[in-house]
Amino acid sequence: MRHDILLVATLAATANAFQLPFSIPKLFSSKLILPTPEQEVVGPTTPRIAIIGAGAGGSSAAFWISKAKERFGVDVEVDVYDSKDYIGGRSTTVYPYDDTTLPELELGASIFVEANKNLWRASDEFNLTRRNFRDEDYETGIWDGEQLILSYAGGWWDTAKMLWRYGYISPKRTETFVRGMIKDILTLYSRATPKWDNLSDLSNLLGWAEITNTTTEAYLAKQGVSAKYINEIVEAATRVNYGQNVDFIHALEGGCSLAGTGASAIAGGNFQIFENFLDRSGANVYLNTPVSSILPSTQPQQWSVKSTRGSIDYKAVIIAAPFHSTDITVPMSVSDQIPDVPYVHLHVTLLSTTSPYPNPAYFGLPPSSLVPRMMLTSNQGARQGRKAPEFNSLSYHGAIRENEWAVKIFSSTELSDEWLANMFHGQVGWVHRKEWDAYPKLPPTSTFPPVKLDRGLYYVNSFEPFISTMETETVSSRNIVDLMLNDEFNASICGRSIPPPEDNESDSEPPTQKDDFVYGWDC
Repeated sequence: MRHDILLVATLAATANAFQLPFSIPKLFSSKLILPTPEQEVVGPTTPRIAIIGAGAGGSSAAFWISKAKERFGVDVEVDVYDSKDYIGGRSTTVYPYDDTTLPELELGASIFVEANKNLWRASDEFNLTRRNFRDEDYETGIWDGEQLILSYAGGWWDTAKMLWRYGYISPKRTETFVRGMIKDILTLYSRATPKWDNLSDLSNLLGWAEITNTTTEAYLAKQGVSAKYINEIVEAATRVNYGQNVDFIHALEGGCSLAGTGASAIAGGNFQIFENFLDRSGANVYLNTPVSSILPSTQPQQWSVKSTRGSIDYKAVIIAAPFHSTDITVPMSVSDQIPDVPYVHLHVTLLSTTSPYPNPAYFGLPPSSLVPRMMLTSNQGARQGRKAPEFNSLSYHGAIRENEWAVKIFSSTELSDEWLANMFHGQVGWVHRKEWDAYPKLPPTSTFPPVKLDRGLYYVNSFEPFISTMETETVSSRNIVDLMLNDEFNASICGRSIPPPEDNESDSEPPTQKDDFVYGWDC
């Protein structure tokens, strides 16, 4: 085994990773319905489910419900609402110069890996083409705001220098932690996957109480990982993936930042997975249709959803968007349960340049130097009283045409035109800026938002302060659909009802399952 296996995987994958979303939706064949003037609508006798949000969580929730309809004839109609004019939420693409003949660029959630079994399976089932990033495995550097503390191109000499700097034990112990975490995560796709209505219970069940209640820095130090490796290599991963430092972000999400081996994306845009979820679900999809309130109906055990369509009664409602960003009015008994989770406000700058490398003068290097095309950052210099990096990451993303490259930069503040001109020798063409509330701030915690807010009212984004990715939104929605079907229809995705806890804890051997078994897709 190569001594630098985790380091190489981390550096090669993390600059492509941005788990997060802007485009006009592609036309698709599900029941896309344009908004109509406000009107009172009398619901039919068929029970209806409302899903608020058409991103990863909402689109997959509709898909999981369709599995129960397909397998067990669950009689339900599903309406999906989104205030935006596109499907995908925090997963969307843009084109350089708005030219659709050029390669698209992910503006938001950029990658998934093979361990993300729902997205991987979806790309297979929907015949979508995955592309990897081997062609973009550029030389990688780590910048601390004043000095280039690491440059790695993959040769034996670079490997020797990194072993000298970090040793063998720290990368190995970090790798062991990440592999163990992934092994635990994979239980969520097994036939015996737990069902949860409380994320603290799930954390305890998976043995993660300590890692969600400890910073990445403190946890890895306890495992014997050196401070230098944590503050440079690991922090480069947490800053590019979540815009947060190792002395702030909890260790579970810090571990997820390092699990980027085999990073892939969908050719044409990851949003296609979510369009396919909705297309194949048969749900009614209402774009440009913001929901203003979810309140108890005058009908028993119903919720009244008010939007520009009017007020419609639903047997159950699944909220699949960050609640405090929706401005939806709900009963105080509901809103009081949902903590106001702060989000990282991230600036994404996409650009094209004819400069094959960044400006070495910016990094204090001689004019003839070839600066790494993938530059990650550490905040360690700032902790020691020096200048903080002006960006989280800067990475070249391949040629868009001959002698012109795409670049993606993440930063906590806007980068001016003058800054970009200096960084790329004045050779900047197209520029696209976007600000996102990209992902929640993820400090150590032992408490999480509730999964079930009330009878018939559920919250997919309760999972985000635990793990925030496209994939985990689909895992959270699958669990919620199982709970909802059990509560309201005595059914589940994979059976007429969820077995009681005592049945799950029996000593009998569970049925054997294939290695590629994925609960929800398979039963």
